[in-house]
Amino acid sequence: MSLPKWQQKLPGDKIVTAQAALAAIHNGCRVFIGTGCGEPQHLIHAMVANSDTQDIIIYQMFSHTLAQYVNDPDFVERFSLKLFFISEPMRKAVFEGKIDYLPTYLSQIPKLFKSHRIGLDVALVQVSPPDEFGYCSLGVSVDITRSAVENAEMVIAQVNPSMPRAWGDSLLHIDAIDFFVPYEEPLVTYHLNFLGDHITRRIGHFISQLVRDGDTLQIGFGTLPNAILKHLVDKKDLGLHTQLITDAMLPLFEKKVITNKLKTLLPRRVVASLCMGSEKLYRYIDDNPFFDFRSSEFVSDPLVIARNDNLVSISSALEIDLTGQVCSDSLGYRFYSGIGDQVDFLRGAAMSKGGFSIIALPSTAQNGTVSRIVSHLSEGAGVATTRGDVNFVVTEYGYAELQGKGIYQRVMELAQIAHPKFRAELIDAAKKHHYIFADQLPPIERDLIFLEKYNWRVNLKNGKTASIRPLYPSDEFESRNFFYSLKEETIFRRFFYKMRVFSHEVVQQQWAAVDYQDNMSLIGRIQKDDQHEVVAIGSYYQEEDGYAEVAFVVHDDYQGQGLASQMLAFLEQIAKENSFIGFVATVLYENQAMLNVFAKRYPHAKLTPNLSGGFFITMAFEPSSDEETIV
Repeated sequence: MSLPKWQQKLPGDKIVTAQAALAAIHNGCRVFIGTGCGEPQHLIHAMVANSDTQDIIIYQMFSHTLAQYVNDPDFVERFSLKLFFISEPMRKAVFEGKIDYLPTYLSQIPKLFKSHRIGLDVALVQVSPPDEFGYCSLGVSVDITRSAVENAEMVIAQVNPSMPRAWGDSLLHIDAIDFFVPYEEPLVTYHLNFLGDHITRRIGHFISQLVRDGDTLQIGFGTLPNAILKHLVDKKDLGLHTQLITDAMLPLFEKKVITNKLKTLLPRRVVASLCMGSEKLYRYIDDNPFFDFRSSEFVSDPLVIARNDNLVSISSALEIDLTGQVCSDSLGYRFYSGIGDQVDFLRGAAMSKGGFSIIALPSTAQNGTVSRIVSHLSEGAGVATTRGDVNFVVTEYGYAELQGKGIYQRVMELAQIAHPKFRAELIDAAKKHHYIFADQLPPIERDLIFLEKYNWRVNLKNGKTASIRPLYPSDEFESRNFFYSLKEETIFRRFFYKMRVFSHEVVQQQWAAVDYQDNMSLIGRIQKDDQHEVVAIGSYYQEEDGYAEVAFVVHDDYQGQGLASQMLAFLEQIAKENSFIGFVATVLYENQAMLNVFAKRYPHAKLTPNLSGGFFITMAFEPSSDEETIV
């Protein structure tokens, strides 16, 4: 039987068995093993089987095969494992102290090899067979593997025809490899246990509200970030610049949701550094120019990430405190995963034009008995991401936006998206820490998911678009800024006196009445640069006989744009759902604009002059022919 062509072109002494190649590993060697699904299983098994091999230090990022050996006392005595990221099969061994975790930003690991701060004697990798020009491919594991190959004293490669040939910076010439071990076997497959519960669906729903058509995404390691991808199937022309390609992305590739057409860095191509998934996924990326595999020092470099406009980073966390500190690599003193690239991408997204980051997590853990939003991180928990790096936080109860916010607002926004049964407890703790006002009311202790249907976008006459949604406790500073931006005349028309101070106490009184059913407030907001400004507030409050009193205040710059009319229609919709039969309002004589708004929607409204210098108006939702009309 003739040898494959690639073997015929190599010197015979470079093509050896695993045992012959691994004989070069002497006691005390520092050995790198390729990442995750790209790891050379045959070489790993052969190395462990050689009982003469002693006192070996192994460096790896994402480990699978070695999980078969970590419970063997002989293996632990002979090998010292140092992992940059803790995979699920290795967690128990880490908890038991059998593995040393190296907390390092993924973008920095290649530099540790290059500078020899972490010296490598041997690199064990897996490659595809070389092409006619002598180039092999690192395939599904470029990440930190490329740097390890370039900086190790010796490179031993398992040549596996099952390894896909990846485009990009994955090519490795045969001259860079010392020994070739031909051995064909299926690649390691990696199956995420996708969550399909209502919590994941709700988190996916909120993230889909934040992600825009044309955004370039980064999807972090973990089940949850990948599980929410199916909620983005209605988006258009998304891009992808991320470390890891998984099966969760296949539907978005196949349905052409991810096209990369609008990417500003390496357009029309997915940029990634490794792939972990099924055989179907491996065949999809094989020799596919749609994918551009690069090293981690490129893919996860914040300055490179920022070259993608509208870069949206989506990652997860184990817990987050009320100030925005994030723990993602440990459960107390127990190391659980790794720092990875979360900080790299959060900072890159922050520097990206139009970019932002999202940290997603369920509101509770341990079957709902523990809140993941906490007053302070657990004892021993590591701060993987500082409070200064966090932007959006998403749970199944909504999203909080922390960037540019003080501790008070962060507390209120995060408590608002915590599980309802923990909200009062979190507010009490925040008061104890002096994060918030002592008289601060907690968010309502019930699920406000029904408020999601009360989110609208409306076009104004001036061509701008306003978003309308319910008023939340976390809107205190925005609503106070809105009040102080109004003209004195506008304030008088709303409150019927020259109100000069809109203090915390005033806001508390307003918020105390809002229960989103009998008493409701909506705010209208306009986007200005990367922020939203409140430009209108509309409210109704329960009165007698099935009626509710309605009132509006619209910023002077946005009066006459149709905003009050549209908010009135939305408030009516909500009031009807809560069994109200109509609105009442008191309007000053000179406030003709507001009179016109009511007259247009309720032409049969009943008008009664009152002593305050205006009209008391009764507006039944079902018109009645015997009522006096506004003129």
